[in-house]
Amino acid sequence: MAELDVTLSSSPHPETPVTPTFRELLRVFTRIGFLSFGGPAGQIALMHRELVEERGWVAEEDYLHALNFCHLLPGPEAQQLATWIGWRLHGWQGGLAAGLLFVIPGACIILALSVFYALAANLGWVAALFLGVKAAVLAIVVQALLRIAGRALDTGVKRGLAAAAFAGLFLFALPFPLIVLGSGVIGIVIARVRPDLLALKPGKPAAALPARPWRTTIVSVLVWGAIWAAPMALIAVTLGRGHVLWDIGAFFSQLAIVTFGGAYAVLAYMAQEAVQGFGWLRPGEMADGLGLAETTPGPLILVTQFVGYLAAFRAPEPFSPLVAGLLGAGLTTWVTFAPCFMWIFAFAPWIDRLGQAVWLKGGLAAVTAAVVGVIANLTAWFALHVLFARVDEIEAGPLHLSWPALASFDWRAGVLAALAFALAFGAKWSVLRLLAVCAVGGLVLSL
Repeated sequence: MAELDVTLSSSPHPETPVTPTFRELLRVFTRIGFLSFGGPAGQIALMHRELVEERGWVAEEDYLHALNFCHLLPGPEAQQLATWIGWRLHGWQGGLAAGLLFVIPGACIILALSVFYALAANLGWVAALFLGVKAAVLAIVVQALLRIAGRALDTGVKRGLAAAAFAGLFLFALPFPLIVLGSGVIGIVIARVRPDLLALKPGKPAAALPARPWRTTIVSVLVWGAIWAAPMALIAVTLGRGHVLWDIGAFFSQLAIVTFGGAYAVLAYMAQEAVQGFGWLRPGEMADGLGLAETTPGPLILVTQFVGYLAAFRAPEPFSPLVAGLLGAGLTTWVTFAPCFMWIFAFAPWIDRLGQAVWLKGGLAAVTAAVVGVIANLTAWFALHVLFARVDEIEAGPLHLSWPALASFDWRAGVLAALAFALAFGAKWSVLRLLAVCAVGGLVLSL
């Protein structure tokens, strides 16, 4: 997962951390859930202020150590950090409460927005609104690319991995999971042979393990594995494996395992499969979904809920479109976040030891470098589908290119994209302000 440059001030609570009541934990994490805008960096800084600085529930060192460990896991690191803090304070029930409260507010809001989008998608003014949203999203993704590249590509090997990942995706259409897993294996090998090529520091002595760590890990995997698989088993028995809900659950379960680097890293792959593989979305709608997710609290990966809703909404049998959409959104959220709880509860006893493993850090560093290339591919994909009405797929031997029909260039999108870049990079506007102004700009130009 991509490393985050989060500046955290020193905690004013160096003494033994305070243990809150379970009711206090619920109250504070409800507040965090509704205020967690700004992506993972803002969410991690918010939790640090609320839980370390102001309340002293978690020691500074423990917070940073857990954050580093969460970077090693697939899935949204901020949500997993919240789950670990809840587990640390009140065991399983605390972890479950904190993790759910971090997600539920944003999930409810993006669900409501998805319902509105599906019902109003054919209205002219809505299409005009989202023309501006798409242009703003293009600038936001380029910002993310430059920010992550500036931090992650500090050696020649990392820059080579990023370039190879981009070429593999953009020129050869290699599967996204292959890029992520292959980069991780390369990083592990390099870490064992030449860790300096990845700018890795020597590991510290392994920490002592708590009592019966294997029992905790095995029970967690069995319990959460069953929770993860339960809706899929129900769908297989009642609707069959040919139903769209089965495809939704299977696809997003796979995505949950390889979601290193956050939502930006998997969006192009998700869009490619949703548009070309399954036919769930039309080109450009993924940018609409990301624009909606950027305006809501909670993890950005909640954009998957938007995809799940539209997929089921458009193939609803035997349900009504609204009911099918709600089931698709709920299933997507379930299979996206159930693994997050499993990772945290299973690895919690090992957090101190695994956090110091050089080989594991090598795999993470290589994946982070590859994610830069993945996000560069996403940027190119968004640019093509935002600025051009038609993008052709060209195959020539092993090459598989997406190439725009130049005559289909949308001048309105070009003007709005130029405005978005000027406001994002020149005026340094916030995401919400940028989205709002560009959306209004889309309405004005469409008149």
